[in-house]
Amino acid sequence: MNAAALLTDGSVVTVRELGPDDVSALLALHRALPIEDQYLRFFSTSPRQLEDFVERMVSPDAPRHVVLGAFRGDRLLGAASYVVVRQTDFAEVALVVSHAEQAHGVGTLLLEHLASLARSRGVRRFTADVLTINGRMLRVFTSMGLVTSIVPDGEVIYVELVLEPGDHYLDAMSERESRADVASLTHVLRPTSIAVVGAGRSPDSVGHAVLHNLVEGNFTGDLYAVNPHAKSVVGVECYASINELPEAPDLAVLCVPAKAVPAVAEECGRKGVRALVVISSGVDAGELLKAVRAHGMRLVGPNCLGVSTSAPGVRMNATFAAHSTLAGHIGLITQSGGIAIGVQEELRRLGLGLSNLVSTGDKLDISSNDLLMWWEHDQDTRIIALYLESFGNPRKFARIARRVAAAKPVLAIRAATSEAGQRAAASHTASTATPSVTRDALFRQAGVIAVDSVPELTDAVMALSCQPLPTGRAVAVLSNAGGLGVLAADACVRQGLHMAALGDETRKALARLVPETASLQNPVDTTAVVDEKAFARCLDVIGADPAVDAVITVTVPTALGDPTGGVHDVNGKPVLAVRTGQTERLAGEVPCYPEPARAAAALARLVERADWLARPREFARLNRIDLDAAKAIVSGHEGWLPPDEVMALLTAFGLPVLGGTLATTPEHAVAAQQAYDAPVALKAVADDLLHKSKGGGVELGVADGGGVAEAFRTFQERFGDRLRGVFVQPMASGGRELLVGVVTDEKFGPLVVTGLGGVDTDLLDDRAAALAPLSTADADELLHGFRSAGHVLAGVNEEAVREVLLRVAELAGALPEVVELDINPLVLTDTGCVVVDARVRVAPAEHADPFLRRLRTT
Repeated sequence: MNAAALLTDGSVVTVRELGPDDVSALLALHRALPIEDQYLRFFSTSPRQLEDFVERMVSPDAPRHVVLGAFRGDRLLGAASYVVVRQTDFAEVALVVSHAEQAHGVGTLLLEHLASLARSRGVRRFTADVLTINGRMLRVFTSMGLVTSIVPDGEVIYVELVLEPGDHYLDAMSERESRADVASLTHVLRPTSIAVVGAGRSPDSVGHAVLHNLVEGNFTGDLYAVNPHAKSVVGVECYASINELPEAPDLAVLCVPAKAVPAVAEECGRKGVRALVVISSGVDAGELLKAVRAHGMRLVGPNCLGVSTSAPGVRMNATFAAHSTLAGHIGLITQSGGIAIGVQEELRRLGLGLSNLVSTGDKLDISSNDLLMWWEHDQDTRIIALYLESFGNPRKFARIARRVAAAKPVLAIRAATSEAGQRAAASHTASTATPSVTRDALFRQAGVIAVDSVPELTDAVMALSCQPLPTGRAVAVLSNAGGLGVLAADACVRQGLHMAALGDETRKALARLVPETASLQNPVDTTAVVDEKAFARCLDVIGADPAVDAVITVTVPTALGDPTGGVHDVNGKPVLAVRTGQTERLAGEVPCYPEPARAAAALARLVERADWLARPREFARLNRIDLDAAKAIVSGHEGWLPPDEVMALLTAFGLPVLGGTLATTPEHAVAAQQAYDAPVALKAVADDLLHKSKGGGVELGVADGGGVAEAFRTFQERFGDRLRGVFVQPMASGGRELLVGVVTDEKFGPLVVTGLGGVDTDLLDDRAAALAPLSTADADELLHGFRSAGHVLAGVNEEAVREVLLRVAELAGALPEVVELDINPLVLTDTGCVVVDARVRVAPAEHADPFLRRLRTT
């Protein structure tokens, strides 16, 4: 184990396992402690005992003995260890931190990494002995967020930690990570000093453009230029190298040739620079990251446009964009410099500005996860916009984005994911799980508003910037041009909105304001003769109608006047305007769009956010789960499980299975049918027979022993040596049929899919998908998210089906070995549901902890 991570002060440390070569450093660390900190059972003050302990740790008996150390450079700051003392799942833990480094989060970070490593090796609990006088160390254990038992006994307190990473622990760890990230990003987004390395004299050079933008933007801190061939560039004194600078700047912007970047980064690190922005492209990523991690720096890029901040105390434009950004409240992160410029220019035209612009480029270090945590705490940022071409850690992104989106709108332009194309997969579920489906599920569940273009992004941002959220989907359209009003109504319906039914009093009030030829039904057509004052009064009347949640106005100028001037905010309800060919903000901050379809789309984004904020956040607590039995079933297996083990696995998670018997001879199959004393279904279990009905591997309604024996022999003839047995099941009672499945993505985790089941599965591509874990709201959306859900669920017990979805998601999350699962069909009735047939594919799973605090090292 070797990981880089942030402490609470934003500094970077390396966490790794210790070995015999670290004995002297460990001894020195322990001996330097005050007596009240020397409470650990395993780190004796005897050098021989300590050396014996480390030797045992790296012996063949490992991993019963494990020690992790936190290093800054070559200096050991702290160490944490565990020793398995009871069977294989219970360990005693010890922790020691240099007195000078305490209160910086070293101990908590070490415990997080030690707990993650222990979980991967089957340890379920930690116990520790803490002296009562060591209150600081006791707080380290109790603040972890893990379930804790504390038992005082004289001068010692016995602490027990349960290592299962529940929501409380993940929230606590994420909060610690957020504080550390904000501290480290201060050097990037609010630096007190900047050096531009490679600041060329030619106005055509990137370095010259970056320095010029910093000067023209009135950067508030100290500004340096590094160019060995010039005395000054754009009025900034030049230095021959980083080493010759009078101080170590917070931030260095590297605009040097790609081959020189790793060496310059190394020089910056030795000087004490805290962060880098690497503009250069074609850089050796490994060498650059090696230098960055060796010196505890943060990095934006390489191959990026740069960064900017509009905060009054900073005013930093360290980009080579042609124009500076307006100061504003929108945080923008993008992997594409072109997208960054396009969004920036469009927002500028609308009078909207950015709080920060971060172009991540190749994204070797600082990513959207880091920036989301920064903007979560940044009061200057009210809306967040993202353009992501890939996800480094999508599961952590989902958790962070869900938390941030609860307070601030988060938008993302959809783009290609890192895995192109559709997976080659054998199951119905896996064939559904294209990268776009997985990405969209992540965005939807995390509350990220997804759009498909720069105009869609800026349209939504404009609406979110200046209009309240609607309380429903009922829209009224007010127009002085009937045809455009009809187009607006059509556009609203296409976006999933519906036209409000105006009340009688509303229509009577409108009749007093408009000519007799006007249309008083929604969409309302005032006719072209209405002036802006009358139009404004019509808008007030419509906005006051309790049946109306939002209003779209559509106006065109005529020789008789232009009613656009009468458009204004109304009664705390969103008002969006349309004026053909024009995108702007009207008086009163009403967003105005060039065509009805764009206004309707922007309004739909407001509704989407309102709906997501109103969703329940609860995660169900499920009983009747035998996790040990389930793990025993999948342990050691690879490939598709036999059907009897599939049913046993599902039963272990409390799923309602029909059950059955795996018969290997005709006589065994006949005996099974006779035991059921009812008609049975016979299903061939044969190599490479994945879709049994298509492959001729199913016989239904076999009612006697002779029929069972004949069907068995037919399967033997049909499949030959491939036949492994026949699964005998009692016939299920009739009902609607549903597909429920899981496919696990290496990065995104388990994706749960629902859709039409039985023979209809292959007829229609009608599925819904959501990433595990599922909240109750996620399960409801999954249940109703496919087009034919209303038909399938009519008259059935939805609560029973919802519980199946939650239990399947729980299974997928608890057993990473399950890479594909198909329940098809799940038969639904008015009283419940039953799993009639299912397939499960397992594969060896490497322990992955997506929520552990760590930085990229390769």
